[in-house]
Amino acid sequence: MTEAFSGEQHTRVHERKPEGFLERLSASTGGVIAGACLFALSIYVLFTNEGRALRTSSSLDEGLSQVLSLHPHLMLDPQNNNRLVHLAGTLQTAQPLYDPNYGVTVQVVKLQRRVEMFQWVEYSESRDIKENGETKTETTYSYNTEWKSEVINSRHFDQEVGHMNPSAMAVESVTVVAPDVWVGRLFLSTGLVEQINDFQTLSLAGLPVPVTNPFLTVHDDYFYHTADPRRPEVGDVRVRFAYAGLCGDGFYPGPAHKVSIVAMQQGDRLTAFRTRAGETLEILYMGDLTAEEVFAKEHQLNTMKTWALRLGGWVLMFLSVSLSTRIIYTLVECVPVVRELVSAGLKIFSLCVSCSLSLLTVSAGWIFYRPLLGVMLALLALLPLVIARARATAKKHQ
Repeated sequence: MTEAFSGEQHTRVHERKPEGFLERLSASTGGVIAGACLFALSIYVLFTNEGRALRTSSSLDEGLSQVLSLHPHLMLDPQNNNRLVHLAGTLQTAQPLYDPNYGVTVQVVKLQRRVEMFQWVEYSESRDIKENGETKTETTYSYNTEWKSEVINSRHFDQEVGHMNPSAMAVESVTVVAPDVWVGRLFLSTGLVEQINDFQTLSLAGLPVPVTNPFLTVHDDYFYHTADPRRPEVGDVRVRFAYAGLCGDGFYPGPAHKVSIVAMQQGDRLTAFRTRAGETLEILYMGDLTAEEVFAKEHQLNTMKTWALRLGGWVLMFLSVSLSTRIIYTLVECVPVVRELVSAGLKIFSLCVSCSLSLLTVSAGWIFYRPLLGVMLALLALLPLVIARARATAKKHQ
């Protein structure tokens, strides 16, 4: 191993002994095991995703057929108990949220204190070098000081001397949530409040903040625990605040936010509504939306999630087939011409098999709910195998 230093970066070179045939074969065998695990996971993701998508779609259609739109300021009607309701109105809380350490007071649903510390950060870049039949790995380490929200453990650095970070922050990040939130005359459940996450940075320009600590400076919406924010040192801390769900009278930092909610009314509270399909409806969107617009957004979200999981399941399937067939490449790796042909063939094989098996799994998930479409998908998945069989038969007759 050799080492070279240059300013805030240095390079290490490690010599790597070439792996023997038995070592490569052992690694390929481990790949087969990993491929089998990924295969089982891909089947689970693809199959359960179809059932989830259909249940969610059915639940949304059921909810839209039953939902009752309310005016947020009308008197509570006992006849609406245990019914799915929709309402749109401004958020309200009993009192402002307050941070005593920095004197920040604002009437919101959530107030978040975000803390960052000026720390050393290590970056590494590696490349392989072949010299005289030997393979060497050259790794270049560089260091820079940056503001980070998480403590970076400098003990893991390749060169800790001169790049040491504190082991903890002097101030902790925290999120405060209002105990009671309501719209009109109905209080929001914990599940609805958790969906209010449109955090925005709190501007300190219009906020009277008393700063009596000489080592605490306000600059660019940050509280800096240093005398000079433009020249921070490692270990210095800065704090900014963010809020979600404005309430109150509409002065600072702006008018109260409007939300649109679909949930079940129980007395003076809004809670989750369970559909016959087994899903729960407890929906909150920022802005003034009709019930039809809320359900349209939920259908769109369900479609995006379904296709994302389908793509993820196919990727897992492709990786599982690739890892399982890697052992074939290892057996012929020592023959250059055969090696390249086998490598290309295995990639094509993995692509075709993963596509077919993914479609078969998706069709199996649909067969129970929509048999006709499930059978069509199954036939489409078997099409590559039928074509390959037909070509093999034709070549045999020739």
